Amino acid sequence: MPIKTEMWRIDNGLQRVSFSSMEAEKKLESILDKDISIIDPGLMIIGRQVATSFGKYIDLLAIDSEGHLAILELKRDKTPRDVVAQTLDYASWVQDLTYNEIIKIYATYDTTREFETAFEETFGTPPPEVLNEDHRILIIAAELDNHTERIVNYLSSNYGVPINAVFFQYFKEGQSEYLSRSWLIDPVQVETQASKVVKSRGKEQWNGVDYYVSFGEGTRRNWEDAVKYGFIAAGGGEWYSNTLSLLPVGAKVFVCIPKIGYVGVGIVKDEVVPVKEFLVDVDGNSTPILQLPHNAPDMGKDSDTPELSEYLVRVDWINTKPAEEAVWEKGMFANQNSACKLRNKFTVERLSEIFELKQSSEQISAEFPIPIRATHKGGTYQAELVNIKGLIRYENKEYQTPSTAAKVIVKDWKEVNGWDFWRYLNPSTGEWEKIGKLRQ
Repeated sequence: MPIKTEMWRIDNGLQRVSFSSMEAEKKLESILDKDISIIDPGLMIIGRQVATSFGKYIDLLAIDSEGHLAILELKRDKTPRDVVAQTLDYASWVQDLTYNEIIKIYATYDTTREFETAFEETFGTPPPEVLNEDHRILIIAAELDNHTERIVNYLSSNYGVPINAVFFQYFKEGQSEYLSRSWLIDPVQVETQASKVVKSRGKEQWNGVDYYVSFGEGTRRNWEDAVKYGFIAAGGGEWYSNTLSLLPVGAKVFVCIPKIGYVGVGIVKDEVVPVKEFLVDVDGNSTPILQLPHNAPDMGKDSDTPELSEYLVRVDWINTKPAEEAVWEKGMFANQNSACKLRNKFTVERLSEIFELKQSSEQISAEFPIPIRATHKGGTYQAELVNIKGLIRYENKEYQTPSTAAKVIVKDWKEVNGWDFWRYLNPSTGEWEKIGKLRQ
C-alpha cells in the first residue's frame, strides 16, 4: 500500500499540518543536491541532470566510498510504467560508465574541484582504482501508487534488482517547513537480496549484517570507556559523525583503532545520539554519560554544537580486547570512515575466530532479552524477545506471544505466524533468522 504520513501540531490544541506533494516535488531535487545525507550520508553527488546517450537526463547521479554509483530519479508526474522503465533504462546506461566518463560528468557538475579531490575530501580516502563495479536505483517520490510499489517490490525480491523507493513529504505550518522521509523497502534488505541473486562482477558481497567501525582514540573518546559503558563514538565534524547513522539496530560491528588493530565486536542496541543525550544504566538509574567518570577529558567538547559534537551509538559487546592486545593481520580491512559496510570475507572470518563468535542457537537463547526485528511494507520494527516462551516487548508494551505482537504491526493480515515474522541476528551465521529456530 502507498505510504502516507500525516502530522498534527499539539502544543496549542490539535491542528493538522498541511501536506503538499506539489511543493515537495518542486523542492526535492535542490534539497537533495545541497545535502544528499538525508537519503544516505555515505553518498556524494557527482552530477545533476546528467545527459545520457539517448537524449534523456538523470535527475541526480551519486557515488559512494567504494566507487559504486547511485541513480536518483524523481517521480514527479510520471506514470508507474514510465518511472520504473525510465530508471531501468538509466541503469543500463550507467552500468557501462568508465572512470574517465565519470570524471567528465563530475567536471560538468562542479568546476571548482577535480573529482579525485572532491572524493577524498568527502570520504577521507582516494577513489578506488576501479569505479562503477556496482550501482543502485532510487525512485524518489512524494506519493507512490500501488502499481509502482508492486513493480519495485517484484524486481527487488524476485530478481535482486538493486531498486528502492524513498518517500519525502513536505509539510508547512506558518513560517515553519518540515520534510519527512520513509523507505518502501529496508535498504539493507534490498542490498542483501541483490547480493544473493546478482553476483557483482567478482566483488565481495555484503551479508547485510557486518559493519566496520573506526574508533579513533584521543581526548574526545577512550576505548576503556567504550567497553565499560557500552558504546562506539565519533565526532568533531559532520564528516566523522554522519556515517554512524548508517548503523541499524541489530548490526554487528567490528571495531578497529586506526594503526593499532581490531579490539572488539558487538551488536548495535540503539540509533546514534549526541553525547549529551547518551544515558548509562547505573544501579537501575539512567545517568548521562557526561556525569560519569571517564578517561576522555574532551568528550563533552562542542556538545551544544550539533555539527561538532561527539555522537555515540549504544553497543552490546560480544567480546573485546584491551588496546595493547589489538588484533591485526596482513590483508585485514581498514578504512578512514567512522562506519561502513564490511565486505572483506577474510577479515570477517578471521575476527570471528579470534573473537570466538561461533555461538550455537542454544548459547544465544540463554542471553535474553534478545534484540529482534521485523520488516513490513518498507518499515523496520525493533523489539525484544524476553524469553524462550515467546514474550515480546515492543514499544514498551509486553505481548505474550510473537503473533500477538506481530498483529500490532500487520493489522491488515487475518493471520500471522509471529515465530516466522520476527527475526534475530545469529552471530554464527551473520544472518537475521526466524526466532522460531531458537525453539529447535
